[in-house]
Amino acid sequence: MLNKPAAVVKMSKEELLKKANKPAEDAMVLHPFYKGKVEIVPKCCIRDINDFAIWYTPGVASVCKDIQKNPEQVYEHTNKGNMVAVVSDGTRVLGLGDIGPEAGLPVMEGKGLLFKYLGGVDAFPICLNTKDPDEIIKTVQYLAPSFGGINLEDISQPKCFYILDELRKTMSIPVWHDDQQGTATVCLAGLINALKIVGKKIQDVKIVLFGAGAANIRIGTLYMSYGAKPENLIYVDSKGIMHKGRTDLKDHAEKWHMCNITNGRQLTGKLSDALVGADVLSAASTPGPDIIKKEWVAKMAKDSIVFVTANPIPEMWPWDAKEAGAKVVATGRSDFENQVNNSLGFPGIFRGALDVRAKTITDDMCIAASEALAGYAARKGLSADYIMPRMDEPEVFIEEAVAVGMKAIEQGLARKILSREELRKSAETYIHRAIKDRDVRQKEGIVKLP
Repeated sequence: MLNKPAAVVKMSKEELLKKANKPAEDAMVLHPFYKGKVEIVPKCCIRDINDFAIWYTPGVASVCKDIQKNPEQVYEHTNKGNMVAVVSDGTRVLGLGDIGPEAGLPVMEGKGLLFKYLGGVDAFPICLNTKDPDEIIKTVQYLAPSFGGINLEDISQPKCFYILDELRKTMSIPVWHDDQQGTATVCLAGLINALKIVGKKIQDVKIVLFGAGAANIRIGTLYMSYGAKPENLIYVDSKGIMHKGRTDLKDHAEKWHMCNITNGRQLTGKLSDALVGADVLSAASTPGPDIIKKEWVAKMAKDSIVFVTANPIPEMWPWDAKEAGAKVVATGRSDFENQVNNSLGFPGIFRGALDVRAKTITDDMCIAASEALAGYAARKGLSADYIMPRMDEPEVFIEEAVAVGMKAIEQGLARKILSREELRKSAETYIHRAIKDRDVRQKEGIVKLP
C-alpha cells in the first residue's frame, strides 16, 4: 500500500526565500569539490590482466566481425543500446540564454547524472562549438553509430524545431528535444491531476500559455492532443497576445501556426488581459520572480491552476500565486511542492524507448508517459500540494518506461518486442543497479561526501 506524502511544513516568506537561494550557494561549493558530476567506469568484470585479451585485442576482433556481418548485433555486443548523447550548442541554457558551449557543460553533465541515477541510462554531454543548425544536424548524424538515442538540449528557437524535425526524419534512433517534448510530457501529467483537484475537464478549461518558445509551443500541442480545444488556448509572447492579426510572426512557422488555430475569441492585449477568467496559466517564459503579478492571477477563474516553470527562478514565487487565489501551483524546481520539470520525464521515457530499441519517440508515447506519471501520483493520494511524483520515487520511472515501451510496440516502432513483465524487469534492473552503485561508491568512499 502506497503511503500519502508527508504533511507540508509551513514556512515564512523569509525562510522560503532562503531555502530557494541555497541550491545556488551550495552549487558553487560542490561543483569544484567534485570537478564535475559524471565519469566513465567499467561495467564488465576484470578478474585479472588476462581479461583484457577478451575485452580488447585479440578477442574483440571476433565481436567486430560479427557486427560487420549483422549490424544489429551492435546492440548485443556493446553498450550502444543504453547510451544517449546529450547535445547542445549552449544558445539557450536554462533561463540564462546564449552563454556558450563551455558554460552549458555543467547543465549537460547534470542531465547525464539524472539520466543515470533516475533511468539507468548512460548519457554523455556533448557541447558543440557551432550555432549553425545544419552543422549541428550533420554532427549528430555522424555520432549516430555510437548511440542508442539523442537528447537535444538548450538549443535556441526557431532552429531547435528545424533541427529536431530534420533529425527525426533522417535517423532511425530516438531523437528528442527535452525542452520541447520532455517539458510538455511532465506539464501534461501535472495538468491531468491538477484538473482532478479542481474538478474541471480539459476540454472545458481556458488555458493561457505565457511564453511561446520551444517548451510552450510543444506544451500547447500536447494539451490539444490530450483533448484541450484549440480555441480555448491563448498564447502570450513578449509582445502580447498571439492572434491572426500578429503578422509579425509570419516568418516563425510554429508561432504563426498557433496564431491561426488558437484564441478562438481573437483577444488582443497583454498577459493581464488574457488571464481574466482563465482556468489555467501554463508559463514557460522569463525567469523571475515578479514577471507575473499577483493582481493578474487574482483575475483568473475560481480554483485556478498556475504552472510557473521558468528556471532557475519561476516567473513568480508559488506562495504569491496562492495568495492571489490559485488553487494548485507548480514550478520547475525540486525544492518546492509540485515539480513539473522534465527531469521527471526523460529518464523513464528513454529507459522504455531504449529497452525496445524504438525508432523514435512519438506524441502518443509522451502521452503514455504523462498518464503513467499522473496515475502514480493519483494512487498515492492527490492534494493541491501533491499532483506530481517526486524524483525520490524510483518506481515512477519504471512505470513510465513500461508505458512508453508498450506504446512503442503498439505503434510498430519497436525493434525488440518485450512483454509488459519483461519491460518492467529490464527497467527495474537498470534503475536499481544505478541506485545501488551510488550507495556502494559512497559507502566505500570512492565518491567522497562533502
